[in-house]
Amino acid sequence: MSSPVPAGVTRRIFIDKQSPKAYHALVQTSEAVRATAADAGLERTLVELVNLRVSQINGCAYCLHVHTRAALRAGDTPERLGVLAAWRDTELFTPVERAALALAEATTAAADAGAQDAAYAAAREVLSDDQTAAVIWVAVTINAFNRVSIMSRHPVRPEH
Repeated sequence: MSSPVPAGVTRRIFIDKQSPKAYHALVQTSEAVRATAADAGLERTLVELVNLRVSQINGCAYCLHVHTRAALRAGDTPERLGVLAAWRDTELFTPVERAALALAEATTAAADAGAQDAAYAAAREVLSDDQTAAVIWVAVTINAFNRVSIMSRHPVRPEH
């Protein structure tokens, strides 16, 4: 099943539907990462902030849609979600959240070694080994889901 295609645009397959075994393995990885984050003591709201920030960077409308709803269900506020793209310029995020967001950004834009080193060093000041690893895994996993949704052109439809 694929989404409607404008004239001149190549129809995309939903790779999750086309290759369900591979997609199921990614879902299982996501479930393991979610458990790892919880075991490391990371709040669900922080995990969703990472999911959202990475999805913003990658421009994945589908994952932004899914994880905005998940963040709100987890107890985050519209105010914080509305300024997430400019999190550095606000006082709405805790030091742990700020460190996790910077680390997630560095994981997503891995080519910038200087920013990666700075984010990693800052994260190590406030995150445990388990928390550092969990944040990186959350960022790696949502990056993979972003690619699946972007390349499949998963639609975001109005909710009724």
